[in-house]
Amino acid sequence: MHKRLSLYFALLLAFPLFITAQTVMSPELLWQLGRVSLDAVSPDGKQVLYGVTHYDIGENKGSRALYVMDLETQTPNLLLDVPSSLSGGQYFPDGKRIGFLMDGQFYSVATNGADLQQHTDIAGGIFAAKVMGSKDGLRLLFGKKVKAFENTADKYPGLPKANAFVIDDLMYRHWDHWSDEFVNHLCIATLPLMGMTSAYTDLNEGEPYHTPQVPFGGSADYDFHNNKVVYSSKKLTGKDYATSTNTEVYLHDLTSATVTNLSEGLPGYDQHPVFSPDGKFVAWNSMATPGFESDVNDIILYDLKTKKRYHVLKELGRYKDLTFNNVQWGKDAKTLYASVPIDGTVQLVKISIRQFNSKGFNATLTFETEGQYNFGSFGLAGNQLIAERQDMNNATELFLVDGISKSGTQLTNVNTGIYQRIGKSKIEKRMVPTSDGKEMLTWVIYPPDFDATKKYPALLYCQGGPQSQVSQFYSFRWNFQLMAAAGYIVVAPNRRGLPGFGEEWNAAISGDWGGQPMRDYLAAIDHVAAEPFVDENSLGAVGASYGGYSVYLLAGIHENRFKALISHCGLFNMDSWYGTTEELFFANHDIGGPYWETPLPKAYTEYNPIKYVDQWTAPILVIHGGKDFRVPENQGMEAFQAAQLRNIPSKFLYFPEEGHWVLKPQNGLIWHHEFFSWLDGWLK
Repeated sequence: MHKRLSLYFALLLAFPLFITAQTVMSPELLWQLGRVSLDAVSPDGKQVLYGVTHYDIGENKGSRALYVMDLETQTPNLLLDVPSSLSGGQYFPDGKRIGFLMDGQFYSVATNGADLQQHTDIAGGIFAAKVMGSKDGLRLLFGKKVKAFENTADKYPGLPKANAFVIDDLMYRHWDHWSDEFVNHLCIATLPLMGMTSAYTDLNEGEPYHTPQVPFGGSADYDFHNNKVVYSSKKLTGKDYATSTNTEVYLHDLTSATVTNLSEGLPGYDQHPVFSPDGKFVAWNSMATPGFESDVNDIILYDLKTKKRYHVLKELGRYKDLTFNNVQWGKDAKTLYASVPIDGTVQLVKISIRQFNSKGFNATLTFETEGQYNFGSFGLAGNQLIAERQDMNNATELFLVDGISKSGTQLTNVNTGIYQRIGKSKIEKRMVPTSDGKEMLTWVIYPPDFDATKKYPALLYCQGGPQSQVSQFYSFRWNFQLMAAAGYIVVAPNRRGLPGFGEEWNAAISGDWGGQPMRDYLAAIDHVAAEPFVDENSLGAVGASYGGYSVYLLAGIHENRFKALISHCGLFNMDSWYGTTEELFFANHDIGGPYWETPLPKAYTEYNPIKYVDQWTAPILVIHGGKDFRVPENQGMEAFQAAQLRNIPSKFLYFPEEGHWVLKPQNGLIWHHEFFSWLDGWLK
């Protein structure tokens, strides 16, 4: 096996073009795809700036080039392609230059790619930069790491070769990194058009809190208008930080040097604030329930003059079950745009606001997009939208949404040539009856050459999150097109606990991880397995995170349905998981609290996968990352050890340098090779 794998990679590196002759999607071809992402639309709405990331398997890394497209001619022009990866592309307020981050500093070029200039030379580098115009000229807002705590070297200066952490509080590690003496601070600098600056003002000076937040915070965490900055931050530390989602929205007045909490009294997540174009309002996302990271995302409108807060969902009548993301203002203070998960897709909506008064306001909501697609990041180009769009057969490209074609008109064709040479999967939307008399949207993905007179093995896909919709996403690891191309029918149910089907459906999983969601999974696979073209003796179940937990639990309760299982970074032992995970607000809300509670939450008894190991029968592949601190590596090790000691055919795939996800190209190829080798060995 090892010799074959070495030859496999040698051929891949030596002949990268050989794989283009494939007629269906393959792991190697998947890594050839360009990954398109929208950066910005020009202020006049005539150009769009976007990036394309390509990965070099031999170098084991990716690089991102920036492109500009004139929307009238729809012709892409390469703006900049350098060995360093470029991020945070944006137009200057006058639209004449384009700024971006490179090697931890802020640069800009003219819109034709000429006149490259470096604007900052700030020690330690910066991140998440955003250029803004004001009456005092151009300003640059950015994140910077600053030292806030003493480290071991400070405490023991005479022991320079020691390697140790002294820990006396929680959140000592987070997702994929150990906490250290540094925190993120939001900073501001005057941006020179010529030359570089190393001077800046730390807006969070002296604070021991992260702004932008970690690990996923960025430029969406703050905004600027004239001499006012609005930002979101969870100003808590230690155990308080680990057990709370109470992120607040703050207004920092640069003129008066005052800071005001705009979201005071709102106990959940309040994030991603943005000023209205006239500076009179601030809008942000808000979750009402403390500790619930997947609660419905409302939109709060804050009137800076009257200091009154308005809840958008309260004014939308029949749309009260929606949850909003990526909120943006239109050209005036009377229109908002956002993305919403709905019925297994992600669509864009427009909210028109009228007649503010003491009781509320009048608002109407219209869907700007439709179809079996996921619309992602977007920007405004006059009365049109430029948006990312993907589906289960196509990676992200940019589309123009103009109100006429609600599915959009394709602008970029980065991967069109590859997709034209391969067979596509048939994507079917089914409504499957559940055990409690409801209907569950389930995607069924068929092989490109599907023949209903034949029999196929089938895979039950178990979604992670746990509250993360099974939508028309195009993953570069859990890729349904790739699974179908390998000859499998994929069954992907939107089981209980997912957004896009109403607040009740989304919240139903909390405290019931091993209950109705498991019955939903079995209902979906039983429904599809009853088809004459499915080999009911060749069924598998696969999933990651909560999906990996689902696989472990199903392993003990599936009653011999499955002949192969794969769990990636799954929760296996709920007692030890609670004692080693980091964001305890998630565990406290979703599984009911710690294992010493009285009465004991079901998560530690009948919903705990370790309680059913004696009933395991199916071969299982366990995958885990060494830097996964959300679901630590001991979970995978315990599961593999249990399978081995019970003489269950099993394998442990371990990535010491990966976290909850597999991000490095060569690791990704090994992941797919082992994934399909395991399934093929047991199901074909």
